[in-house]
Amino acid sequence: MLNNFHHVAFRCNDAQETVDFYTRVLGLKYSHAVTADVVPSTKEYDPHIHIFFELADGSSLAFFEIPTRAEAIEDPNTPAWVEHVAFQVNSEEELENYRKRLIDAGVEYVGPVGHHDEGQKSIYFFDPNGVRLEFNLPAKVDPSARAKQATEVLKKWVDRKARADFAPRPETV
Repeated sequence: MLNNFHHVAFRCNDAQETVDFYTRVLGLKYSHAVTADVVPSTKEYDPHIHIFFELADGSSLAFFEIPTRAEAIEDPNTPAWVEHVAFQVNSEEELENYRKRLIDAGVEYVGPVGHHDEGQKSIYFFDPNGVRLEFNLPAKVDPSARAKQATEVLKKWVDRKARADFAPRPETV
């Protein structure tokens, strides 16, 4: 099994604006930056800066600014709520502290929102690049029971998909 993420990378519109947001609003450590004109993995000429923000576990969230490329566009086939980064918080108090940081920075957000697991709560918002972010307070559940349930949920989903059973139900409309 893999250990953890080294980093997950996205594109940004402006490296300085991104550094300001992730350090000032989220309190992440701006830990590393590299710039080059040639991409090491492809050998393409593509001037860029690659910036990194460190999380408590040592993993990073990273961004590339690529000024010579056309502006990034959203995937028109994927709803905005699907692709996101969820940061784990460990208490109601920590979740509330992050909510206050968003308020103080004038960042619009949704939440706290409850989830399927009793006790799980999330706050959702966007960074200046349009990346959807989440502060997530996980539910306290038994991991082995959750894994067993995951297998059952997937089986039901596969069966439902085979029946093409996706008409809206009254409780979801």
